[in-house]
Amino acid sequence: MLIESRPVTDPEVATLVGAQQRELRAADGGLDGQATITHDDIRYLVVVDGGRAVACGGIQALGRDTGELKRMYVRPAYRGRGIARQLLTALEELAFQQGHQVVCLETGTYLPAAIGLYTSAGYRPIPVYGEYVDNPYSVCFAKRLPVAA
Repeated sequence: MLIESRPVTDPEVATLVGAQQRELRAADGGLDGQATITHDDIRYLVVVDGGRAVACGGIQALGRDTGELKRMYVRPAYRGRGIARQLLTALEELAFQQGHQVVCLETGTYLPAAIGLYTSAGYRPIPVYGEYVDNPYSVCFAKRLPVAA
């Protein structure tokens, strides 16, 4: 398994993000107003296994000190192998390298596995922010990254 950086325009990133959005729509019942918003400034990491992109996630700057975790997704056939946790660690390292001291994220109340992953990795609940304020199913989390020694 390899974790590598990919541009936002990478076709495998687009495929994974599309699969993530379809799965979210199925889980949330197709909430009105939910849309895939493509951000050109997301730095993506992709997990490659056997030459195939099987997971992705990105970091988008919200400010000088804060990055937001975006589009974290693992293909269903690859879940339960610790890939999401390894990817999350790599994304936190990427955020740190970009100068962020805090990583925040939004997920849905209907995604208990995602909430479990984030809380077990040290993320704590924060007030819903930004574009998620009007979504009754949004929950937000943040984690302060360790300071380099």
